[in-house]
Amino acid sequence: MKRVCVFCGANRGLRPSYAAAARDFGGRLAQAGVGLVYGGGNVGLMGAVADGALAQGGEVIGVIPRQLVERELAHGEVTVMHVVGSMHERKALMADLSDAFVALPGGYGTLDEFFEILTWAQLGLHDKPCGLLNVEGYFDDLLRFLDRAVADGLLQAANRNLFVVGTDTEKLMSELRAAGSRVAIKGGDFR
Repeated sequence: MKRVCVFCGANRGLRPSYAAAARDFGGRLAQAGVGLVYGGGNVGLMGAVADGALAQGGEVIGVIPRQLVERELAHGEVTVMHVVGSMHERKALMADLSDAFVALPGGYGTLDEFFEILTWAQLGLHDKPCGLLNVEGYFDDLLRFLDRAVADGLLQAANRNLFVVGTDTEKLMSELRAAGSRVAIKGGDFR
């Protein structure tokens, strides 16, 4: 695993643990020699994850739409900043640059990016490991929802298992490495 793409909030949230976890995650990636690919922002949890990696001398690659650069939201200290024309281009380039994907706490954008990557895995468009860093149970209700979707026959169980969950950085990274080494992650059933 050379680079991990992190999807996370442009807001910091009300719990200090979210920003602390983002900063820790970025820092631990750098300590492990793993580059960070992220949305390019200098605000919220995005800024925290980038700052954590940069503080440890890590490679940080931002991918940001021009519209957000014009709003002065781009991080000025990253290793490389790719400015793209749209959110669609952003997601495609982030996917191309990354060997794995992790979602930290966030809102609509975070979930949109993570679920698009999971959909691509479900369709067999990539076989890269995906994970959630479940800080203070942030994703517990989402995980229950996905279990309900399986129980109601709207999501295949194999597709429910296209990602791993960790409550701390070390556990999640270990799970991602294990998932990346399994041949079983070759995409799920398209239904």
